[in-house]
Amino acid sequence: MKLVGFCVFMYLLDSSGDFRRKNPRFGGGAHVWDVLATWDGWWYQQIAAHGYHPALVPVPGATGLITLEGNSAAFFPLYPALMRLVSSCTGLGLLGAGMVVSVAASFVAVLGIHAVTARVSGRRAGLAAAGLWAVWPGSGVEWSGYSESLYVALAAWACHSVMRRNWLTAGLLTCAAGLTRPTATALIAALAVAALVEVVRHRRASRRWGDSPVPEGARRRDAVVRPVAAVMIAPLGLAGYLGWVGHRMGDYGGYFTLQDKAWGHSFDGGRHTVKVFTSLMVGHYDYLYAFPHEDVIAAGTVLLALIALPLLFRLRPPLVLTVSTLLTMALVLGSQQIFGNVSRYLLPAFPLLIPCATAMRRIGTPVLCAVLAVAALASGSYAGYVLFEVGVP
Repeated sequence: MKLVGFCVFMYLLDSSGDFRRKNPRFGGGAHVWDVLATWDGWWYQQIAAHGYHPALVPVPGATGLITLEGNSAAFFPLYPALMRLVSSCTGLGLLGAGMVVSVAASFVAVLGIHAVTARVSGRRAGLAAAGLWAVWPGSGVEWSGYSESLYVALAAWACHSVMRRNWLTAGLLTCAAGLTRPTATALIAALAVAALVEVVRHRRASRRWGDSPVPEGARRRDAVVRPVAAVMIAPLGLAGYLGWVGHRMGDYGGYFTLQDKAWGHSFDGGRHTVKVFTSLMVGHYDYLYAFPHEDVIAAGTVLLALIALPLLFRLRPPLVLTVSTLLTMALVLGSQQIFGNVSRYLLPAFPLLIPCATAMRRIGTPVLCAVLAVAALASGSYAGYVLFEVGVP
């Protein structure tokens, strides 16, 4: 399925040829595959090749929204580190190495999404959820020089580990996710809430058991110590990277200053999202970073997510899925950013696919395959071409 959408995306790039007239950093290149490593992908290649040089450098004479130059410190280190490792081991260029990492991670991600969904609604629903994630409106970045596939792979298996009470594994995976994307804040909080509930549940159960044949030390190790250890391990990646960047910049809030003053990306409580929706409803595009085609798709994605959220609650999924999804949506919708990126930023909120996947399990296999195949064909346009060439991924 993913290959079908990817081939359509490549065909549309080649047939339009618009990318050949664009800057190689911003959706352009000599070949269709060069487009996959533009925008954020260019930054990741620079990090893989040259490392980090964190700094807050003012733009001379600049006033208004953008007053700092862009800096590689805005991009987290695990994905470019894997790019460099694969390149060193295989001899591939950084673009090829990045694609290997992203494609491999996307398969790990869909396996994780399948495993999580299967525990909630069965294996057939798990297959449907994996297929839906592959055609999600932001899915064009799953096979590109972006870190989303790697992050979702780590997040999905971290959630699965929490659901199985493999706390140390969950903590380590969440720590790695924190080295991949700042969205890991939601995952860290979800793990912490799930661990707290587990500890409270154990304490209450201990009072009910009274004299139990299970040794007290074993109970505490399995039901208290491991969840607590997971909570302590989980934020180390995110906190460590932000702390290192802040130290190098001489400002421990430097990462957030960079995001705000170099990219215009900051948490505003949802004011920008409301502005976009009120403008789109009357056919205006008078908001920050307007890309009409991409923004309409992003708005539709948000509406689908808001519809899916209460349906997810009805299924009573494990707490880690509920909390991570809620916080991911809050972070995405509560931020000022390029609104068209919302569909990409919501890729980690894959539990939103579970209600639809649960309903789709009743569909016969031929019909299900036909529906997903049509979506895969269309995704080459709405999730690939529009994202990279009509808007900004």
